[in-house]
Amino acid sequence: MSQAKKGHLNYRCPQCFARDIDMDLFYDEEKDEYYCLRCCFRGNEAKILELNERNKTKYDLIMKRIDSFGEDNEPITYHDYKKGEL
Repeated sequence: MSQAKKGHLNYRCPQCFARDIDMDLFYDEEKDEYYCLRCCFRGNEAKILELNERNKTKYDLIMKRIDSFGEDNEPITYHDYKKGEL
């Protein structure tokens, strides 16, 4: 989503984003914190950045193609995605 006006940077709610919901946070100047209208999340900028780093693991292999899942204790094998290949 684009930011409508100048001011504090718009952040996505980390709790909603973890559930694949794209919701912007609103900033409360009096309390110096961000809050979400959809869920009960409240937090400062450092907490938002920390939770968003955790959410990035969900998309860690997005540009990779998995070759095999391996057996029980073997690692997953994958290769880089190249445009035009299956």
